[in-house]
Amino acid sequence: MSLRDDFLWGGAVAANQYEGAWNEDGKGPSVPDHVRGGTVSAPRLWDKQIDENVYYPSHQAVDFYHHYEEDIDLMGEMGFKCFRLSINWSRIYPTGMEEEPNQKGLEFYHKVFRRCKENNIEPLVTLSHYELPWGLSEKYNGWTGREVIDHFIRYAKTCFEEYRDEVKYWLTFNEINVGMKSIGRILALGMQGKDHESMLVMNETDEERNDRFQAIHHQFVASAKAVILGHEINPDFKIGNMIAGSLSYAYTCNPEDVLMAEDQMNMNNFFCGDVQVRGHYPYYAKRYFRDHNINIRIEEGDEELLKKGTVDFYSFSYYMSSCVSADPEVTDKAGGNIFMGIKNPYLEASDWGWQIDPEGLRTYLNRVYGRYEIPLMVVENGLGAVDERSEDGKFHDTYRIDYLRKHIKAMKEAAEDGVDLMGYTMWGCVDLVSASTGEMKKRYGFIYVDRDNDGNGDFHRERKDSFYWYKKVIESNGENLD
Repeated sequence: MSLRDDFLWGGAVAANQYEGAWNEDGKGPSVPDHVRGGTVSAPRLWDKQIDENVYYPSHQAVDFYHHYEEDIDLMGEMGFKCFRLSINWSRIYPTGMEEEPNQKGLEFYHKVFRRCKENNIEPLVTLSHYELPWGLSEKYNGWTGREVIDHFIRYAKTCFEEYRDEVKYWLTFNEINVGMKSIGRILALGMQGKDHESMLVMNETDEERNDRFQAIHHQFVASAKAVILGHEINPDFKIGNMIAGSLSYAYTCNPEDVLMAEDQMNMNNFFCGDVQVRGHYPYYAKRYFRDHNINIRIEEGDEELLKKGTVDFYSFSYYMSSCVSADPEVTDKAGGNIFMGIKNPYLEASDWGWQIDPEGLRTYLNRVYGRYEIPLMVVENGLGAVDERSEDGKFHDTYRIDYLRKHIKAMKEAAEDGVDLMGYTMWGCVDLVSASTGEMKKRYGFIYVDRDNDGNGDFHRERKDSFYWYKKVIESNGENLD
């Protein structure tokens, strides 16, 4: 069960959870810069006006902006072949609407990519990872405004041209299907809401839902235009989409459960994948729009753009699976990432209740590859846990090693099944701020960062046991998992 020789082993982060320096060197505020910290029981709130007396985790995050050399060198020590990161849009265009880019912002990423090259690491760059400039959110209600497409393309063109010789692999939008859920209104689409409202909006009016699907359509068009433009600027670019992977099982063999699970797979995963890989809205979209009174404006030329601007590879996050049931009496819920479902009695769960299902990763890889038959890449997978220092002063995160070992084994099985798998970038390779709760207590990394939920700590880095384990995994191309 060997993986391809050029397999891209590495790790993944997002600028708003990792970078910090939120207002340094000309950077403007982004939507996450307006979001407070929280917990599972106390959801993150967002403010229209930033309050100097409030803690916003993204403002300093874990300060990659001033620690990029150290962090990338540590990744190089592990043997990373690939580092997935995002460019913070408002570091390049502070409001999103400037005609000329911020040169200091451009230079920062040049320095990052040069350091990657020195460590023989390929950057995999996400253009938009929940980092919409606040100016675009405020003026256009985020992606609801079609004008944002042109602003995004100006930004994408700048990045493609500026880094054409430093970056080969690109993603357009992170977890674009998060916008399919109401909780993605602020997070993924940058839409405005009520002041001091939860970032993860749970309720919306019919009009707001229609606006949300209009915003998703604008992202589809923007992604397609970016793919076309990127290939024109450098034909060697490989440009992918990125989906929040969500595997749904039928809770029982009741045909109603089976049909519900199929519907969940379609709407949670394949709706966006079909548009970005196949180049058109799926057949079931028509009924979904009709049943939910959704009427989006598709302008002349949009369908041709979607058809032309299909992606080169399909990437996704995978953390957990869940079950679905048509029986209203079945109410034992399990959640993770953005998805909720029925708890699977055959699975264990993380400290945050995310069910652990390595075999589900193999199933998901086979289903997606069977549908699209283009290269796949796992660009997020990991275990959020409380890492406590042992008596010897070290972090013995054996639970994380066990989680990753099982998922890598499942990934190798999928490759043996015939899936064309190009890489794996474990999520949160360096401890960072949790997107859903804003916590530092929920850690994913191979590398510990001295920072707590309240913003205390000196940001120093330490290697965990998983650091040394992953180094052996990469050296052996996944053969040594002991």
